[in-house]
Amino acid sequence: MGKRRRGERPSARPVLLGGTIAVVVAGAGLTAWALSGDGGSGGAAGGGKPEIPKGPPSAVEVSRTAEGFLTAWRGGDVEAAAALTDDASAARAALTGFRKDAKAGAPVLTPGTKAGATLPFTVRTTVTGGGNSEPLSYGSELTVVRRASDGKVLVGWKPSVVHPELKAGDRLVTGDAGTPPIKALDRTGGELTAKKYPSLVGVLDALRERYGDKAGGKPGVELRIVRAAPDKDAKGPKDAADATGTAGSKAEKVPDKTLLTLAEGTPGTVRTTIDAGAQSAAEKETAKRKQASVVLLKPSSGEILAVANSRPEGFNTAFQGSLAPGSTMKIVSAALLLEKDLAKSDKKHPCPKYSSYGGWKFQNLEKFQIKNGTFRASFASSCNTAFITQSKKLKDDDLTKLAQDVFGLGRDNWSIGVPSFDGSVPVQQDASKAASLIGQGGVRANPLNMASVAATAKTGTFKQPYLVAPDVDDRTLARTPRAMDGDAQRQLRDLLQYTATSGSAAEAMAGLGADIGAKTGSAEVDGQKKPNGWFTAWRGDVAAAAVVQEGGRGGKSAGPLVAKLLKSS
Repeated sequence: MGKRRRGERPSARPVLLGGTIAVVVAGAGLTAWALSGDGGSGGAAGGGKPEIPKGPPSAVEVSRTAEGFLTAWRGGDVEAAAALTDDASAARAALTGFRKDAKAGAPVLTPGTKAGATLPFTVRTTVTGGGNSEPLSYGSELTVVRRASDGKVLVGWKPSVVHPELKAGDRLVTGDAGTPPIKALDRTGGELTAKKYPSLVGVLDALRERYGDKAGGKPGVELRIVRAAPDKDAKGPKDAADATGTAGSKAEKVPDKTLLTLAEGTPGTVRTTIDAGAQSAAEKETAKRKQASVVLLKPSSGEILAVANSRPEGFNTAFQGSLAPGSTMKIVSAALLLEKDLAKSDKKHPCPKYSSYGGWKFQNLEKFQIKNGTFRASFASSCNTAFITQSKKLKDDDLTKLAQDVFGLGRDNWSIGVPSFDGSVPVQQDASKAASLIGQGGVRANPLNMASVAATAKTGTFKQPYLVAPDVDDRTLARTPRAMDGDAQRQLRDLLQYTATSGSAAEAMAGLGADIGAKTGSAEVDGQKKPNGWFTAWRGDVAAAAVVQEGGRGGKSAGPLVAKLLKSS
């Protein structure tokens, strides 16, 4: 056998993959030419050190690397596929688990249309377990990158390459379901299904995770995503600005997710507080909007009647979101000023165009001012400076204490039956303390929190929201050390009623009767062209809150959503 001449390429064979030809190099893997696409020896002129390629991969490099990876995966060559990624160890474990743990057969991988360095593809396979076999099909994608250390072009490894819902530490497993299935029921005994109520898909998974072993069912055989255990030192919901804000409460394990049922188990039953009519209406209204989330509950008891998100398969912003609540936080701030006798509903209160504190200059929307106006007028018009002017009279922890002791926010002890974020009102100083009074700074909340705030303002006493009655599992609901001061509560309720009938919430709340109260809000978010729109209100014994991310002013974006649901409840 003669030696290969310098610069000669190794032999290759074409393989048909999803209607395209993928070049696969014979031997233990792909050599540098297949990764770089330069076809040369790679040596520098004069025998110097080779120059490391830089810049994004070329179209040819992307195609060769992506198709080489898919061909190796399809053919069961885990080592070759892993070698074509920038994290061979993690890729090897995931691809091995696809066959051994998920019990998936050889996949049929069909490439889609490449977009830059990203190639979408479909996966079709058969999963076997419990004496049965079931087909499985889904879409995924991979992205080709150039490794900075040596210039090699490789698949940028992520667990989502194997399945789009996999995250770091997650596994695909087929076998006896560790937790029996459940049949979730609404408050009257009707069945709640993800097909009928898409926004409940994550809630139903969480209910099974928590109550499956207690509800009397028997497990079946399933393919499921077994989630990684949370970091003990990690904080809770942490999301990008386009989704749900910053760090929240303690980390909770994300529920495992069933992808395919091979043998049915026997479900147990779990009754919830959901009202089927309210849930249907909430699903319908959020589906009409982008990035909308809403919660309805009963102020008298805390029972959650409905929860919905525009993106039902995504993060449950309604329960777990961590967003600046904007001017809806003025409900809590107003209670603070009223209790401390820094404001009275019908007494004059400053609302200038501007107010400075802690080195920041605050202003009102469109720089409006109210000359010789009352606190009622300032609250109803959502005057920022009416609150900022009082900052110097408040201690750094005043707002935090009232939020925790009266409204139950930020105590990290809610137990609604599924994972939730209890809000956060941290102790802050200087400008951030002032910003917190108008729902910015470090204050974070979600529609569940703000619906509860409206409910507490109406009744004067915090009732922890819940989705599953505490007697189902003998858990203890959160309580606050005290109720709101009686005189302050009467004034606050009056302020919210006036805002709903004659203030910034009047247009949305028109025609809803006499027993109503509401507050609008908008919250600026870095990087967004429009603020997040907020609205919280009550009508009779139903309170609701909604956020429409990047929706603009709350009265125009979230207001009609809340009003529609209150009208139908």
